[in-house]
Amino acid sequence: MKRKSLIISGLSLLFVLAMSAVALAAGEGGASANAPLIMAASLVAAGLAVGGAGGGCGAGMGQCARGLLESTARNPELAGKLTVSMFITFALIETFTIYALVIGLIALYANPFLG
Repeated sequence: MKRKSLIISGLSLLFVLAMSAVALAAGEGGASANAPLIMAASLVAAGLAVGGAGGGCGAGMGQCARGLLESTARNPELAGKLTVSMFITFALIETFTIYALVIGLIALYANPFLG
């Protein structure tokens, strides 16, 4: 299972590097002849960023909720304190998704490579 995960991670890294090479190939200043290609690469990169962040954060929140439920089942007296800690953790996890969304929106609407 680890080997499969490593292969998928490596292929994802190569894909991201290939997409960034397209974006970095843009000419300096003015409209580039590669503008449609750069915009397409930006769309793919924004989709991967937001999708990956959302999926990772969703999995992290699921693990956090699972830990809360297991801890509450073992020690019901601490349910209130654990719930507060869980919501604080959820807020911190969710900021990662919001940062990815902001970066994705910047890549789509304020792309520095398009001039």
